[in-house]
Amino acid sequence: MRRICYITGTRADFGLMRSTLDLIHRSKALDLSILITGMHLSREHGYTAGEIEASGLPIFRTIPVAAGVPSGALMAKHLGEMVIGFTDALSELKPDLVLVLGDRGEMLAGALASVHLNIPVAHIHGGERSGTVDESIRHAISKFSHFHFVATNESRTRLVRMGEREDRVWTVGAPGLDGLRELATLDREALCCSVGFNPEGSLALLVYHPVIQEAEQSGAYAAAIVDALVRLGVQTVAVKPNSDAGSLAVRSVLEDRARAKQIHLAIHLPRPEFISWMAAVDVMTGNSSSGIIEAATFGTPVVNIGSRQNLRERNANVADAMNVGETGTALLRALKGPRFDGRNVYGDGKSGLRIVKLLEEIDLTQMTGAKANVY
Repeated sequence: MRRICYITGTRADFGLMRSTLDLIHRSKALDLSILITGMHLSREHGYTAGEIEASGLPIFRTIPVAAGVPSGALMAKHLGEMVIGFTDALSELKPDLVLVLGDRGEMLAGALASVHLNIPVAHIHGGERSGTVDESIRHAISKFSHFHFVATNESRTRLVRMGEREDRVWTVGAPGLDGLRELATLDREALCCSVGFNPEGSLALLVYHPVIQEAEQSGAYAAAIVDALVRLGVQTVAVKPNSDAGSLAVRSVLEDRARAKQIHLAIHLPRPEFISWMAAVDVMTGNSSSGIIEAATFGTPVVNIGSRQNLRERNANVADAMNVGETGTALLRALKGPRFDGRNVYGDGKSGLRIVKLLEEIDLTQMTGAKANVY
């Protein structure tokens, strides 16, 4: 049986991967283990490790990192702590392959530890662009990875141009689309009733994360977005940001506005509830990748703000406000416009099946020794 280790650091990556991890766990050819770190272990972010524990999926170890005021320096220190923790855990676990997703430091640390232990790495969602530090981290993870499970053909082309072997890059789609429609179990009326909103009024879902290079402005940007929503009379459910540099200012603004009854603020929304809101609202806004990738499945209009998702492939439902001054106009246009048809460039909802088949069948016998680019 082939031993697969998945590394998870945030509520976001685990939510995207949940259905695929379930398939891996049920496979008779694969043995799954999970390493947990990062925001999952933070009480301030809802201790989402509890969701993984409740899922029944096999957890091998938790890798804690030091608490502190979110900053670029703390994020860099966390990388070092995670490399040490992952090295110890992987040395004991001895998986046949480590699976990572996306562009966060937890995944980079996992890939770094793995290659130094001569463990092959498979990377999901490589080859995408965003124009911020996330893009650099994502491409770095790709360079430390041996296999690539990408969401779109454009991403596949990009990785091949970066020197990755064509026969080790597969377009599988975005795993976060798997079972997405079935997750939206709560309708608009039930959701509004749960937070005291009027289902006949306009609704928005706000997810705004800080950008490291713009950390000092993050609070002001968040305030400007809420101001625009308030001016338009939109009832808004907001989710607290991740733990990156600048997040304290964003949290402070959102907490102040929640106390003023301008928004409803959630520390964390379980994925079925989050997806239900995404499907039910009139507009989703902020700068989350979920707006870029998942919201199109429901035809939900998205106003993407700022640089965080700047260069990612777009579905027809996404409109961009490159600075917060454009937010009000973009939101009004989205609220007055139609819902979209549900076509999604990021896949057909069958990514997990393709990933499991690849994990079961790819040849690992030639994976010893150094990796070489082919350009």
